[in-house]
Amino acid sequence: MSDLHRPFNREKGMLVVISGFSGSGKGTLMKGLMENYDYYSLSISATTRQPRPGEVDGREYFFVSKKEFLKMMQNGELLEYARYVDNYYGTPKSYVEAELAKGKDVILEIEMQGALKIKAKYPDSVLIFITPPSVEELSARLRGRGTETEDVIQKRLEKAAMEAEGIEAYDYILVNDNLDKTVKHLNYLIQDQHMRVRSQISFLEDIRRQLRAYYAEMNSL
Repeated sequence: MSDLHRPFNREKGMLVVISGFSGSGKGTLMKGLMENYDYYSLSISATTRQPRPGEVDGREYFFVSKKEFLKMMQNGELLEYARYVDNYYGTPKSYVEAELAKGKDVILEIEMQGALKIKAKYPDSVLIFITPPSVEELSARLRGRGTETEDVIQKRLEKAAMEAEGIEAYDYILVNDNLDKTVKHLNYLIQDQHMRVRSQISFLEDIRRQLRAYYAEMNSL
């Protein structure tokens, strides 16, 4: 897809955190971004949970044992980590930093605990919370997966009630009521952040140098 909304200066990428209730459609939105735009890189998290049907190690997640995960924590190999519904999730540091240096906007699809840790370490990161249009739709999506027991679904809904109390910590909230529309809206929302003055300091310095040189030349005539 051609994109006229891409900003003019992308010397370094931006760190974008996507969170949302389980069942909000975060994974599908991320897939849409990757398929339609070439300036994103999706960070792959490590997790101790078991793969769901169709998930592949190294594609959706790095599936590791609890022992391996704790070792990564101790060695400082994770940008952030958190425990969610009896499992650990974390973001490998080296991949994220390398992609940012290439000018890629790195998407972290992580839970609220990890998102707040990222914001504390990287104040310029952008936090976006994804939600379905209603609780009824959220419940229907969770049950529509057909991959979890009713007990797990109830835990996820209870967790959603807790997460709802902390959404104010995010920069934006985005309602996922139509996939194509929401993918485009999410892209525009992220790319607009590159237009913030603090994101374009090197560009501004270049403009200032040119203006100083121009006026120095004019005054010497």
